[in-house]
Amino acid sequence: MAKHVREVMTAEPVTVSEQTPLPEVAKLMREKNIGDVFITEEDHVRGLVTDRDLVIRALAEDRDPSATPVREVCSTDLVTVSPQDDIDQAVRLMREHALRRLPVVEDDHLVGALSIGDLAIERDRRSALADISRAEPNK
Repeated sequence: MAKHVREVMTAEPVTVSEQTPLPEVAKLMREKNIGDVFITEEDHVRGLVTDRDLVIRALAEDRDPSATPVREVCSTDLVTVSPQDDIDQAVRLMREHALRRLPVVEDDHLVGALSIGDLAIERDRRSALADISRAEPNK
């Protein structure tokens, strides 16, 4: 069983700049079959936007998606882990802050992402969450 974040994380997470329009972010999520995109500036993580953020912070607020840059709807107060951190520490942080994903940062640069799905697949391959996380996307 893996002990460190680097063994479980998703390397090379999808990123966009702070100025990226929301439709472009949504299209990336669809193309890559993901629910979150990191906002970066020169490999430095500046925020995180989820598919839920697009709905709750943009559409439900009647914002014009094509005129709204992602920086206006992303979360910027992020809790991060490093690739060397113990997985149990990452789980504690997720529980403590009620998070589903953590940016993995090394030397102030984004190097990966750790999600509860990644952890479920690693820790309990027979769980419902692991099954869902491994499933092919809906078409």
